Amino acid sequence: MLLPATAFRVRGGDIVVDSRNSRLKFLVCFVFGGRAVRNLVMLSVLVLVSTITACVGVDGYDGRSKSAIAVFGDMPYDLTPTATDQFNLHPRFINSINLDPDVSLVLHVGDIHSGRQYCTEAYNRAIYTHWTTFRSPLVYIPGDNEWADCHKVAQGGGTYNETTKTINYVVDASGKQVSHAGGNPVANLDLVRSIFFAYPGKTLGGSMNVHTQAREFDPAYPSDRNYVEHMWWKKSGVLFVTLNIPGSSNNDTDPWYGVPAMSPEQVQEVNQRTGAVLRWIDMAFKQARLDGAMAVLIQLQADMWDLDSNVASHLAQYKQFIDKIASNTKAFGKPVLLISGDSHVFRVDNPLMQGAPCVIEPKPGAEAIVCAGHIMPAKNPADPYLTQPHGYDVPNFRRLVVHGSLVPLEWLKLTIDPGGNASSAHAFGPFSWQRMRPVLQP
Repeated sequence: MLLPATAFRVRGGDIVVDSRNSRLKFLVCFVFGGRAVRNLVMLSVLVLVSTITACVGVDGYDGRSKSAIAVFGDMPYDLTPTATDQFNLHPRFINSINLDPDVSLVLHVGDIHSGRQYCTEAYNRAIYTHWTTFRSPLVYIPGDNEWADCHKVAQGGGTYNETTKTINYVVDASGKQVSHAGGNPVANLDLVRSIFFAYPGKTLGGSMNVHTQAREFDPAYPSDRNYVEHMWWKKSGVLFVTLNIPGSSNNDTDPWYGVPAMSPEQVQEVNQRTGAVLRWIDMAFKQARLDGAMAVLIQLQADMWDLDSNVASHLAQYKQFIDKIASNTKAFGKPVLLISGDSHVFRVDNPLMQGAPCVIEPKPGAEAIVCAGHIMPAKNPADPYLTQPHGYDVPNFRRLVVHGSLVPLEWLKLTIDPGGNASSAHAFGPFSWQRMRPVLQP
């Protein structure tokens, strides 16, 4: 196959084939002795396609071939500041994913520790070290427990003292604050970014290039450059997008430390992140339309329909995100799959249609069954639409909540088949899934 010299360009240090006529878009890799040589001194325009080794390109593009993805979240999840049961099993859990030859990408939907563990740099770095052993690229979106909820007493933050009008921080025997920056959420999000997003546009684990809002932001909103955790990429004809929407605290609007009202710092955090998320959603769907994507996959942490023992008004700040996702999904007209964690219980449903089919695990590790009021686990509504009843009617949407926190530990094997078009408890459009419960020997 003869390609014009203009079909080649260099991006991120890689030589990429980009034919305008055929939308050919893949990284050219010449393999010598098992090593991919990417920095070519001289480039011949005569390329035999049969001799090219296809590699993941600048945005994870791998054509429209079938692929498998491992998804998990709310893990590891130990129940006291000193417990290490799940933390110690985590390397074996990672290895169970590495051993699956089908898996070419891993997604973590947030919460790298429980709400009863402290927020420390040492712990975050230990998780990062674990994740360097992933053979496939790992895309992670932070959860509330590693930043937004760090101010809580149970996580080593503190509590507001009405008498002194100050914060009583949780300290150790030496008087040192036990959580990073006394549990300040903004400082802890910055800490998470410095460790897990130190190289914007690069994934963890096996490296893959992705697009990030840190580089692709609207100059009219310069603070959007801070959201390095907002990413998008393409795989198997699907556009993936990550969103930093923390769960459990009504989009981080519960006043930090229990003070009477949100501080100016908290108001700024909520306003800037919310705006960045809404703009990133619009961008992702615009890109999906431009690229002719066959589907969109949204990765975030919050279960925006989970009452979590609160009243419905405690979900009010999620409505703006749901509205934006619903309108874009309806206009897109193709399958949109939202994957989250947060509520810990595996379920599949469509909360953008009242009375839509739903399946859920009735207890940890059990096979999913049809949702019904008398069997629902605590906090999980049989019809999630009723917790956000805002007139949605979007049939081309599905939500999948991954099992997390509780044993047996599991990950979800998500398969994307560009030729698929199913609708069942185990499939939707090009997506199908299987719950994987590895045996983790001590």
